[in-house]
Amino acid sequence: MRGFIQVGRAPEDWRQMIAKGCWTFLYMSYLYYAVEDLTEDRHTAVVTAVGWVALVSFVLGYLFLVLGPRPEHLVPWRNRLLGGLYALAVTLTLTLGPPWTVLLVYVSISSGVQLPLKWGLRVVPAIALTVAALGVLNGFGTAEMLLLVLPTLLGGGAMMAVVQMGRTMRELREARATVAHLAANEERLRLARDLHDLLGHSLSLITLKSELAGRMLPDKPEAAAQQVADIERVSRQALVDVREAVSGFRRPTLDAELAGARTALTAAGIAADLTRVTSGHADLPPDEEGALAWALREAVTNVVRHSGARRCEIAVEESGDELCLTVTDDGRGAGGAHGNGLTGLTERLGLADGRLETGPGPRGGFRLRAYVPLSRRVAA
Repeated sequence: MRGFIQVGRAPEDWRQMIAKGCWTFLYMSYLYYAVEDLTEDRHTAVVTAVGWVALVSFVLGYLFLVLGPRPEHLVPWRNRLLGGLYALAVTLTLTLGPPWTVLLVYVSISSGVQLPLKWGLRVVPAIALTVAALGVLNGFGTAEMLLLVLPTLLGGGAMMAVVQMGRTMRELREARATVAHLAANEERLRLARDLHDLLGHSLSLITLKSELAGRMLPDKPEAAAQQVADIERVSRQALVDVREAVSGFRRPTLDAELAGARTALTAAGIAADLTRVTSGHADLPPDEEGALAWALREAVTNVVRHSGARRCEIAVEESGDELCLTVTDDGRGAGGAHGNGLTGLTERLGLADGRLETGPGPRGGFRLRAYVPLSRRVAA
């Protein structure tokens, strides 16, 4: 979604740039040692000036690698820049002193962002070995060595994991979109086949009888009237068949809506409790199941959009000769907005001889109950 942080991807607008910049600058605290080295009058004025220029150049290069665009044609240039940052960090450490070793932590993080996984797994440990070698050269103790080597390994490894997770999430979203597109196409084809099978015979018969009625007029009005009556009967039956086909195409099922409810609640960060859902209701007619499924969809939509809840409980249980769907959340309660679909939902349940009850939950929040009748089949 645009406007939100996309894991493992370069920011696409200013909002993402600001969001990613905030957590990126948290890592800049390690630069304290380099800045302190330049502000403590440890070097000559010329060396200090050159150090500031080098430090600013390093930070700008690092920010470009982490936050900058990543089109394919820029990959070679970005790799060269990464190599330049590595060389600059090593040079500054060897010339200006041990405090500049911290720059290699940022080189490791940049490598985790920039390089493919197979190369990152090689480069990040190599940078950590460089840090260890420089630490030995500068006489670091064990504690100082760990404070530099571990962040180098963990920073680069964490960025590789984040980038890989982002890539996996994008692939999953693309795969889900492809599956949804294919499913929609399959449903269109199925509906087209059903309508062709339903209307082909009926329309052919209507055309034939219309031609017969035209030839019978005006010599045989009674026979023509019979043909017109047959045309009316066939037309009415065709209309009924089309309505049943379209209704069956659009009618949701309870199992599918339960699965969709779990997915929607989880995606919204709401804990979903479906432990009281019973299945296998053989006495639930299709129309009543469709009405109950619509009720579940509307209730979950209201919970996600309007309730501000953290937990939602869904129950499907038999109550006498009725099947009861209960959706309870711990959100703002009856005083909060719950959308404009409850009126239409009441009407839809009424068409299936069902009813709707809404009100506060037993522990606050909002509760919706939808009842539909069961058709108790008596064995012959």
